[in-house]
Amino acid sequence: MHSLFSTSIEEALNDVPLALIVGPSWVGDMVMAHSLFRVLKQRDPELGIQVIAPSWARPLLERMPEVEAAIPLPIGHRQLALGQRRDIAKRLKLRRFTQAIILPNSWKSALIPYWANIPLRTGWLGEYRYRLLNDIRYLRPKELPMMVQRFVALGVPVGEPLPDRIPIPRLTIQSFQIERTLRRLGLTKPSQRPMLALCPGAEYGPAKRWPAASFGEIARIHHEQGWLVWLFGSSQDKTACAEVNASAGNVCLDLSGRTGLDQAVDLLSLAEAVVSNDSGLMHVAAAIGRPVVGLFGSSDLTYTPPLSNRTRALSLHLDCSPCFKRECPLKHLNCLTQLSVEQVLDALAELSA
Repeated sequence: MHSLFSTSIEEALNDVPLALIVGPSWVGDMVMAHSLFRVLKQRDPELGIQVIAPSWARPLLERMPEVEAAIPLPIGHRQLALGQRRDIAKRLKLRRFTQAIILPNSWKSALIPYWANIPLRTGWLGEYRYRLLNDIRYLRPKELPMMVQRFVALGVPVGEPLPDRIPIPRLTIQSFQIERTLRRLGLTKPSQRPMLALCPGAEYGPAKRWPAASFGEIARIHHEQGWLVWLFGSSQDKTACAEVNASAGNVCLDLSGRTGLDQAVDLLSLAEAVVSNDSGLMHVAAAIGRPVVGLFGSSDLTYTPPLSNRTRALSLHLDCSPCFKRECPLKHLNCLTQLSVEQVLDALAELSA
């Protein structure tokens, strides 16, 4: 269990090596960062790891045993907030961090470690960061094609190869957390019937969303086979989930907007299988060991695949994809509309074999 988990910055001084990780701003990226934390602890079991990140990340960090503290960053993703960053850095000085690893590539993400006078500040060369970092790494994308590799590379000395096997993210969930979530939401733990979790949203944009009718067909088929079907998503995914449920004949339990991230993690752990767009919940489901079929349209399955041996990542590999656009620039979205229900059902069958 965590030796320290705080929502404030003022803490007792530490006598052990202490690393500050500036965390990413997306759910899936934060999950993938767990591989870095695991590598750091493998290299130095005495190292303390504290992560500064938006407050939404705390449910994930609490479920990563390697992380001893979550430091909230109460600054919006696109906000500069120089005065607030200086105040945070001033208080972080008291913790006497020995190193900092900055995962985002932005200039502003490196300000707090610099102002906190952390002696070793590591990150990829980004926008105007020459002075802010003193351990600048130069990325060669072809050598490190995966995001998780790029995260882990910041945790090893320059010139040292990555571990032969990068440890996959693995969120730890306690049974009491699941029971508490079920009780708070008035739900019963699936026991007599298997539960299929569908995650039809994707915060990045429509070019990452498989059609609602296709999700609905998956739901309808599984319902007819005796499965429970639960829909997961944030409040922003309520429309997508409602469309899926309507397409399926309203046979699903729609949890969109009803759960916080912590509760979604707990409930996803009950699923027998998960079908998800390339989204944060896809990475969460993979990190809790669920069989996951991940659907890729505008994004690149070689860059951010679900990191587990119980997953199948599907992409049609069209000439126009991955384009990394929020909306299809060609106005047809063939990369997802032509991905068939049968292909997804076949992938689910492979995972259950």
